[in-house]
Amino acid sequence: MGTLGDKWGEEFSVIKEKGEISYIDYEDDKSVCSYNPLEEGPVIISVPFPFVNGKPQSVFVGETVADAITLRNTTDESIDLWAVNIYASNPENSFTLSLMEPPSANADIQALQEFLEAFTLDDRMLHPDDTLTVWLSCKPKEIGLHTTVVHFDVGNERIERVSFLLADDKISQSLVSRKPYSRDRKKRHEVVDSYVPGSRPSRTQGPGFRNWIPRYDVPSEVRDVVGRREIPSVVREGLKRDTYVHYFMTLLNVEEIQLEEDMRAYDMERVAMKRKGNQFLSLEVPGLAERRPSLVHGDYILAKMPYEPDSVSTYQGYIHHVEADEVYLKFAPEFHLNHRDNNMYNVQFTYNRINMRRLYQAIDAAENLAKEFLFPYEFSEKRHIKTTPLVPITQNMNEEQMRSVQMILGCRGAPPYLVHGPPGTGKTQTLVEAILQLYTTGKNTRILVCAPSNSAADHILDKLLSEEGVEVRDNDVFRLNASTRQYEDIKPDHLQYCFFDEQIFKCPPRSALVRYRIVVSTYTSTSLLYAEDIKRGHFSHIFLDEAGQASEPETLIPVSNLCLRKTVVVLAGDPMQLGPVIYSKEADIYGLGKSYLERLFECKYYSTGDENYVTKLLRNYRCHPDILHLPSTLFYGGELIACKDEKSFLTDTEDILKVLPNREYPVLFFGIQGCDEREGNNPSWFNRIEVSKVVEIIKKLTAGGSLSEENIGVITPYRQQVTKIRRALESLNMLDIKVGSVEQFQGQEKQVIIVSTVRSTIKHNEFDRTYCLGFLSNPRRFNVAVTRAISLLVIIGNPHIINQDVYWSKLLWQCVDKDSYQGCPLPERQDPTDEDNLCNNEEEQNYGFEGAAAGQNQEQPEVEFLTPVVDEAEWSDGWK
Repeated sequence: MGTLGDKWGEEFSVIKEKGEISYIDYEDDKSVCSYNPLEEGPVIISVPFPFVNGKPQSVFVGETVADAITLRNTTDESIDLWAVNIYASNPENSFTLSLMEPPSANADIQALQEFLEAFTLDDRMLHPDDTLTVWLSCKPKEIGLHTTVVHFDVGNERIERVSFLLADDKISQSLVSRKPYSRDRKKRHEVVDSYVPGSRPSRTQGPGFRNWIPRYDVPSEVRDVVGRREIPSVVREGLKRDTYVHYFMTLLNVEEIQLEEDMRAYDMERVAMKRKGNQFLSLEVPGLAERRPSLVHGDYILAKMPYEPDSVSTYQGYIHHVEADEVYLKFAPEFHLNHRDNNMYNVQFTYNRINMRRLYQAIDAAENLAKEFLFPYEFSEKRHIKTTPLVPITQNMNEEQMRSVQMILGCRGAPPYLVHGPPGTGKTQTLVEAILQLYTTGKNTRILVCAPSNSAADHILDKLLSEEGVEVRDNDVFRLNASTRQYEDIKPDHLQYCFFDEQIFKCPPRSALVRYRIVVSTYTSTSLLYAEDIKRGHFSHIFLDEAGQASEPETLIPVSNLCLRKTVVVLAGDPMQLGPVIYSKEADIYGLGKSYLERLFECKYYSTGDENYVTKLLRNYRCHPDILHLPSTLFYGGELIACKDEKSFLTDTEDILKVLPNREYPVLFFGIQGCDEREGNNPSWFNRIEVSKVVEIIKKLTAGGSLSEENIGVITPYRQQVTKIRRALESLNMLDIKVGSVEQFQGQEKQVIIVSTVRSTIKHNEFDRTYCLGFLSNPRRFNVAVTRAISLLVIIGNPHIINQDVYWSKLLWQCVDKDSYQGCPLPERQDPTDEDNLCNNEEEQNYGFEGAAAGQNQEQPEVEFLTPVVDEAEWSDGWK
């Protein structure tokens, strides 16, 4: 660095102090970029590097950028400028000052040699109406937000300017928003009372069901109450035994109203359709592949030419086929006859009510269900299960798992038996062992096995069929699929256990269903068994896996319709992982977001861990002990036992070791100050700087060839960040790395998990908390995110934002203490030991449910009826 003191005059000079800055949030503190020079005094100082579209200017790593700062004396007297001083920069020393305009990149050697730059410029006199130009330069060496604070000592005043630049590399630069974000205007929704019917797909379920589900239309009085932004009284009063059906029916009404509203947000204006063969018209629906909106075979849309009078007919078009982002539609013949590929249409999507009607029917049927299933805490007679020794069929069953299987086999009916435990403790494996024991030892057993999703149900089927200790006969097992499931979605090896016609799945008639010993299904698809009139009590045992992810009405579809008092019901899950996805904030708050599994823990028999009602699995067979330590401490009272064979970890491979600052600790926190952005009318957030860092780490991990792409997963909370990461990986032909939300990773594992937290702005935290978005203030989402990794967990995020949350803060400072933190300067360390918010206090060690049974009949707290944020709902993780 040169010195410029000889160019400034000799009357007075000072040595300025040098400060430190770790993070300035320009979104949270607008004062740093919205100066009013006219209010600061007689010397007007310009603002260097002004924002573009509300964001810092972008500069490429390794390139020098400079901007002029003008200081103008507006008075008729001379004013002393004692110093211009770079008080602090982040990264340190990344900005410099000069009186000369920095030379261009192709300047000659003499210009480069004559250029002088420094961190401080000494004093001089600003004469009347004089203007001084000072140049502020930055040459970033790394990606991320660059910040500097410049002090101008003018007369007796100190004036401050804060400047920001965002340093990009090739990857992050390629992801720059090309279209500024603007909130999409709400569309005007017309109520369509009549339309010309379309051509419905052929019936998919044979000649007809024996039991049809009623319509269960939402009552007008509920619509009126919700329309006034009020909570229906039966919901506000809380769950009671004598109002069980009314309570859940009303909660489902509130949820359905929100689903209708959400579907309207997808309506499209002035879109084209194309002919597909002689029968169909195709419509491209952006976001369809991500179920935004969710459309399946048999749904329909409404279409009309724009700007035509009301007298012109609206046409109904049925969906006959779904392919990626495209649906194949069939309307009335005259619509196809008049169609031209350059025609433009306004399209309204309609909400398919079939699954909601199944939920209504299940709650309705609960009226005739043995009360021990719904309110076990109201029955004082304590159960004692008699067990007998057994020889395990599956290998490597531990003591808790075997004890659980013995209890299940000894069970003789209600109330349900629970198997719960943290991630990776073998809950599903325990169910599989119990199912196979029942299959081999009880010739009269009939077993129904359910899971919330097709992938989870397929996983159970795989485990049942692949067990070498017992041969399950092909004609004893049936995989029940919904007709809307894509034929290509199912494994070829599973097709022999399914029933379908022309690649459309069907439910076989009752005479065939009753012959199967084991039926595997999703929760909602079990309604087909009710439709085919499978009687209560036909199944001796019903197993409900991943029960913490399903709402109580969803779980009750098999229970309400198929259980007698003697039916053995077994639930497996973890209340500390993600619960059901509920779209209505109000329905969620008042109980629809609480799973049946979670509510059963309100009974003292379950909450106290009585082995006649519940087994807790504590041995983890997934994570490295150091990855497991923190979630064990925070959520499970420190009881988890790491049991995975150390030889199966990849922590000693060079590809992993080279990314770890501490080779003995397989958790890395990389702090980076990026910029969270949105683009177009998409309200979902992304952070292109974090995308670049994710790609950089993946390149290092795969460079040596010891770690394949299939072993790496990337978790991030916002849909747009998922899209940006996938796009960056596709550009590098890295197609086998799974990128998705926490929900998409629940129940899965990868050798390496990289978490991109995205958010880099403090001001949005409260909004995220209110609408349950992102990672922050959602302990269950944190728990799932950090327990997917087997050998290596990498967190990429802004430590100043992460530090705001009690759970993420503990992970951050644990990495710091283990010398496993890299990146930007850290925030001031605080001790976030707010016991009211942590799950390791006495109450939460029992999952926070002990003693709750006594409060079942108490009135629920008043909760503000939040205005639905239709466009911002896309920020949420609640998509699959």
